[in-house]
Amino acid sequence: MNSPIIIRADASTRIGTGHVMRCLALAQAWQDSGGSPLFAMGMDAPALVDRLKSEGMEVVSLSAEPGSPEDADMTAGIAERMGAGWVVVDGYHFGSEYQRIIKESGLRLLFIDDNGHADHYYADVVLNQNLHAKEDLYKNREPYTKLLLGTEYVLLRREFWPWRGWKREIPEVARKVLVTLGGSDPDNVTLKVIKALQQIEQLEIVAVIGGSNLHYEELLSGLESNGSTDLKKDVKNMPELLAWADLAISSAGTTTWELAFMGLPGLVLILAENQVNVAEQLESEGIAMNLGIHDLLRAPDVIREISPLLFDVDLRTSMAELGQRGVDGFGVARVLDALSGGFSLRIASEADCGLVYKWANDPDSRKSSFSTDPISWKDHILWFENKIQDPNSVLYIAQDVENEPLGIIRFDIDGQYATISINLDKRFRGRGIARVIINEAVEDLFANRPVFGVNAFIRSHNTKSITAFEKSGFTFVGHKTIQGKEALHYIRAQHSESVKRWMETNETN
Repeated sequence: MNSPIIIRADASTRIGTGHVMRCLALAQAWQDSGGSPLFAMGMDAPALVDRLKSEGMEVVSLSAEPGSPEDADMTAGIAERMGAGWVVVDGYHFGSEYQRIIKESGLRLLFIDDNGHADHYYADVVLNQNLHAKEDLYKNREPYTKLLLGTEYVLLRREFWPWRGWKREIPEVARKVLVTLGGSDPDNVTLKVIKALQQIEQLEIVAVIGGSNLHYEELLSGLESNGSTDLKKDVKNMPELLAWADLAISSAGTTTWELAFMGLPGLVLILAENQVNVAEQLESEGIAMNLGIHDLLRAPDVIREISPLLFDVDLRTSMAELGQRGVDGFGVARVLDALSGGFSLRIASEADCGLVYKWANDPDSRKSSFSTDPISWKDHILWFENKIQDPNSVLYIAQDVENEPLGIIRFDIDGQYATISINLDKRFRGRGIARVIINEAVEDLFANRPVFGVNAFIRSHNTKSITAFEKSGFTFVGHKTIQGKEALHYIRAQHSESVKRWMETNETN
């Protein structure tokens, strides 16, 4: 990631700014890792270009028709001259042919997608960060194409990263409403929504518009007579505004994931056809309420839908919790992990003894263990030497592409079953990589040992570990007491009959 990255995305009054803004999150993370981001843009968006340049991003303008083969050739040429590690493409006007040209130039390609609009996918990696993202959207893809699907990969900009883990206090009555309808809002839906909200007494309203919004003067004029509404343009403190609000009305675009991350209950409006799936899924999952297509929306509709929500603290609490459960703020880190090549596993050696000792005695590791007392160096040496020499123990060290150790994964084999434990270096916890490492280690064990299944015993308060194992294909099968402490028992089977076989054996015993 020390090499340049070329990002091909566009913004305009008509298509909005969402594609560029989510790519900005990736560019910022790439920049923080020591790389140089360059945005190649084929449409005129001066306010957004100024924003990118203010953050140290290079921007070049392309003269070719956006999405055309000539556009792809120009983008590939820039990437080749700069020695780019990756080309990132985001936009609905980039299709199969565009991807093919980039790949035939010998470049690595990340294609950011929302609705499976291309006929075929040639990209190395396809990212779809939406709730409706499913593998079926990408049946027509190359064998090497890797899919990153779902809200765990949501790209949030740098200003949101310090808010990871923040919890919202939900008031009994919602009074502070944020209106944010995209970076451009060409149809000035913002004014329609604000005028409806101003008919509800005792609301504080803040409306946020992007630098590409052409209706600023009209909005100012329409709000002059009402002191309850504040208009803000091209803000840089979006997390603070989201934290201030009790409720939001948003377009069903990329901003919805910012609301979910900040635990802000909201109502979403469909401003473009490509937002239909997002709005429907948000409502289906209980994260937001769908106000429908903006053309059909009238002031009485806004008042009717929002009024009960202002007083329903239980519903707002549920929406906030579901949103934050789906978007944890580490999506950009997971995408970078995928682009960097991920990690590898190696068998632990005697040289790893001190490293494993440091991980084992980390305070958080001790709290999550069944034996919480600190481990002495003498006891650790004896334990470690026995484990690496025991033919029924397998110790893997996970490491990144630069051979930086990430953590240890251990299997203790007893007959046809193994028991797994994992301990990551504290620098790499909370980034969602545990589930990937667990999955890879289990697959490797199944491929090299005659094991039918893997047991995992997790303390009930260790919710992060529970989530990691569940996302790695482990199934909850019951409770067990280990060293006097309650444990949740999970199993991952090599074959579908393995869990059934374990259950039958367990009942017999």
